[in-house]
Parts: sequence; structure tokens; C-alpha cells
Amino acid sequence: MMARLSGVSALELRTRMLKKRSFTIARHRTSVALEPEFWAVLEQEARRRKLSLAALVMAIDAARGGNPLASALRLCALAAARRPS
Repeated sequence: MMARLSGVSALELRTRMLKKRSFTIARHRTSVALEPEFWAVLEQEARRRKLSLAALVMAIDAARGGNPLASALRLCALAAARRPS
């Protein structure tokens, strides 16, 4: 049974906190839902690499192997956030 907080389930709270973005990768449309904080770091990383966010996502997709795209994006954001300025 899912825990409830003020009449809202934990799953509903988590879903509300995710921001969905859509990209075309290898001629296929795909959507990825991540927390806004991860998108912010990925946008900064794209700017640092002088890429569009879509180009960064495509590069991460090409290198992710069998891992889910959302997980690969979060790991990239984590690595970028840990990188010294």
C-alpha cells in the first residue's frame, strides 16, 4: 500500500515533480522525465560543451549501452555536478 501525505500518494508527488522533455533520437521520438534539477545541470553541461540539449542527449544515448536513457542522463548530470569548476 502506497503511503499518503495530505491525501496525495507518494507516487503522485513524485510524478508531479518530474519534468518531461521530448527528443528525436535516431529518427524516433522519445520522452524522458527527470527532476528539474537534473535538467538544469544537463542544460549547463550542454552549454559547457557548446551543444544543444538535444545534441547532448543524443551523445549520451549513443554511449549508454543497455542502460535506460533516464538513468544515463542522471549519471551524466551527477558527473557534471561533481566536476570542479
